[in-house]
Amino acid sequence: MKRIYLDHNATTPVHPEVFEAMKPYFLDIYGNASSVHEFGRKARVALEQARESIAKLFNCSPEEIVFTSGGTESDNMAIKGAAFANKSNGNHIITSAIEHHAVLESCHSLEQRGYEVTVLTPDAKGLISPDQLRQAIKPETILVSIMHANNEIGIIQDIPELAGVAHDLGVLFHTDAVQSAGKIPYTIDQLGVDLLAVSGHKIYGPKGVGLLYIKKKTNIRTLSHGGSHEFKRRAGTENVAGAVGLAKALEIGWRDMESETTRLNRLTSAFVNGVKNRIDDITIIGDQENRVPNTVNIAFEAIEGESIVLSLDMKGIAVSSGSACSSGAVEPSHVVLALGIPGALAQGSIRFSFGRHSDEADLDYILDVLEKEVARLRSISPLYSAK
Repeated sequence: MKRIYLDHNATTPVHPEVFEAMKPYFLDIYGNASSVHEFGRKARVALEQARESIAKLFNCSPEEIVFTSGGTESDNMAIKGAAFANKSNGNHIITSAIEHHAVLESCHSLEQRGYEVTVLTPDAKGLISPDQLRQAIKPETILVSIMHANNEIGIIQDIPELAGVAHDLGVLFHTDAVQSAGKIPYTIDQLGVDLLAVSGHKIYGPKGVGLLYIKKKTNIRTLSHGGSHEFKRRAGTENVAGAVGLAKALEIGWRDMESETTRLNRLTSAFVNGVKNRIDDITIIGDQENRVPNTVNIAFEAIEGESIVLSLDMKGIAVSSGSACSSGAVEPSHVVLALGIPGALAQGSIRFSFGRHSDEADLDYILDVLEKEVARLRSISPLYSAK
């Protein structure tokens, strides 16, 4: 049976070049980067070279890059660290209703500690406006956290504008850039943020590694203790192989960005047009112009998303009904609901996230299977037969 993977926003395969770059640090250069002997010194060199490579891509200083275990840790570190460090200046945090759970749950945990959190609702396209943010900021606001590209619907926020609003009023700005790094062109100075999170396994790098950009002089409290690693920002033996893999994955992302953007835009446009031509009663979720090139979210009326996911999986096609971190949940996507989509329709939303191995030659098979499975599921749906 043909196997087609359309869930790249959940995770990606490790790029062969990334794998090759990492291998020496598993087998030969395995020293602890904090050790002073030759084994450790070689590991330290590799770690700092990875940091410098990433800093060059992002146009920032190497000491502003802190390696973490992934996007979730980076988001927690940014939000909680900034909140704790700046409590004397206020206790108000602003975020949006379409954030990843790593952000929303971090904010929720702070509410339990006495912080106030304002959650902004996006417009029907999924966007937060600068005026909306400006109106929400008050004297007690210490941090704004709004993601760059959404993991479920792919829309891109105008982070430079939003960060500019926050800074005009003396407020720190954090963005979850897990789904934008390596997909769309930017440098951190162009975004104008104070804190930025990246994850390796979303960009053909390894799982278990990420980074947090911390702008110089940004007041943030350390959350993990035990050593002076990562400029005293994060204690623990460094994942040298992971850092090398992350740096290589980002390098490849920047290198191939233009050609991959063109290819993926062509592929997703053809897919959307095919779905529109062959399946009735669908809703394309979010802004289709202002999005990362690989992501499409479609709601199919009168069918549960989980049923579609399982039906397509039986035919060899892997898709998602929301964030991978929410798998097992039967509720509609919080992101789709936040855009004002009715709950019954949101229940049938499916994320198709294409990637490097997605092939235009597979589109006919994907569309054939999708059309047949949607028709089959609707034939047994009392909601659809009642139309």
